[in-house]
Amino acid sequence: MPEPQTISTEILRSLHRLHRQITDLKALLARGPKQIKATEANVAHRESLLTQAKEADKNFRMSVDHKQLQLKTAEGKVKELRIKLNTAQSNREYQTLLEQIQAAEMANSVLADEILESMEKIDEYKKNVAQTESDLNAAKEKMQKVREEVSQKEPGQRQKLAELEAELKNAEKELPSEVLEPYQRVVRHLGEDALAPVEGQCCGGCNQQIPLNLCSQIMMNKPIFCNTCGRMLYMTLENQPRKLEE
Repeated sequence: MPEPQTISTEILRSLHRLHRQITDLKALLARGPKQIKATEANVAHRESLLTQAKEADKNFRMSVDHKQLQLKTAEGKVKELRIKLNTAQSNREYQTLLEQIQAAEMANSVLADEILESMEKIDEYKKNVAQTESDLNAAKEKMQKVREEVSQKEPGQRQKLAELEAELKNAEKELPSEVLEPYQRVVRHLGEDALAPVEGQCCGGCNQQIPLNLCSQIMMNKPIFCNTCGRMLYMTLENQPRKLEE
């Protein structure tokens, strides 16, 4: 039976590094649209808040206007009652009109106080609209800034990704033919975690102990996959033979 071909430890380290860099770069590329979407959602939310604030301000002002109209109408009725009071034909009629005037004036006083308080609150509604508009403008500025940053960075990131993927393909050409298929299978399954360093005497991916005979083969650059997780294993620069002793 032919002796299994060897694989340079440096090649395996490079493969692992490239897979990680490609994954990180793809994550950056995917993050850009997500950031834009998040800022767009924030702008939409701020626009909704502004609509609500303006509607609340409008409704409150209409409420104040309605109370002012009520007060004006009520004051007109008091004037009419006073005219009638001056032309009362009897003491009983006079007393009845006087009581009506007093009750109306008391109600008008309460309504006038409510209007005064409402007039003070109008400024609060106005300030809320102004603040909400300011928040919306800030959100729009941030959205535009994020769009510009993503637009500026994306071409360079895509170019770098293409370079890394080309470098990965070249590195994969160094793998022996009998190793290529199981390597590709584990890459499809684990992605950037398809490879793992041997740390101490354990798999750097699943932390399970690796038998000494397999560690020895890894040190001799033989293609070895972890029996537990399936990752392709390689030695770290720091891993010395003495670390493999039981």
